[in-house]
Amino acid sequence: MNPSHACLALLCAALAAPAAFAQAYSPPRTPDGKPDLQGMWTNSSITTLERANASLPLVLDEAQVANLEKSRLQQEVSANSRTNPDEGAPSAGGAIGGYNAFWLDRGMKVGVVHGTARSSWITEPANGKMPISDQGKQRIAKIMTTRNEDGPEGMNPADRCLVGSRGSGGPPMLNNIYNNTYQIVQTPDHVMIDVEMMHDARIVRLNQDHKPEAVKQWLGDSVGHWDGDTLVVETRNWNRWHGDYEPVFLSEQAIVTERFTRTGADELTYAFEINDPGFYTQPWKAEMVFTTSQGPVYEFACHEGNHALHGILQGARILEGK
Repeated sequence: MNPSHACLALLCAALAAPAAFAQAYSPPRTPDGKPDLQGMWTNSSITTLERANASLPLVLDEAQVANLEKSRLQQEVSANSRTNPDEGAPSAGGAIGGYNAFWLDRGMKVGVVHGTARSSWITEPANGKMPISDQGKQRIAKIMTTRNEDGPEGMNPADRCLVGSRGSGGPPMLNNIYNNTYQIVQTPDHVMIDVEMMHDARIVRLNQDHKPEAVKQWLGDSVGHWDGDTLVVETRNWNRWHGDYEPVFLSEQAIVTERFTRTGADELTYAFEINDPGFYTQPWKAEMVFTTSQGPVYEFACHEGNHALHGILQGARILEGK
């Protein structure tokens, strides 16, 4: 075979592999015949939305995976080591950190999507970075100037317990440093996704029209339909506080399209596309894997018992009155 033809054949086989991988699995069905997505799932992983190391390719080899997982293990061992009582107090204004990593669930394994280990969830653009426009950067800079101002209104929505932190509530639904469990419940007309972080409950209405544009919601307005064995969900119309929240900023124009596909007995492949000219130079895509969780969705009582909250609010009101 001509060498160039051989290379072309290998490339075609590689591109076809994800589709073949997904089609090889026949998912269980609900009583109405749809793929059963129900159960407890987790997206805990070393892999993150953007590629932290620009020198890495999207698809990692065995040595690269071993290196990343070894590094994470070393971080966990270090974070859980005994505190040196002779170190003294941290410097004024510096990060004090946490007591240990017991409460964290950052994942110990690299994410594997369609049988390939990934350095980032973002697949397009090829550099694994969100394609933020100059206009978007200016808008983000303006938003961030309000962060951590005196008073609760300057805190981000997660610190105010209004929405899951680090994009875990979605859309899109990203892995967090903890509380990475999700519960999916289906009926013929709705799909509910209960997010462990802050207990956001996403209600996806099936085969319906979007609500009027004037109706803005936390988590947006999600409408879904089945495309074969894939649940396709289109979301728009979130309120500004949600849209102005990092890491994925969303403007009034944004449309987020998500795809949920059972690709194994213990695997749910989740892909999404962001189409938002308000922040980005082009539509961009990502895909990740959710695996079955061995534990339940635990209660996340964000400010329950937070006795400092009264003082924070009272102090802000006193300052406003001066």
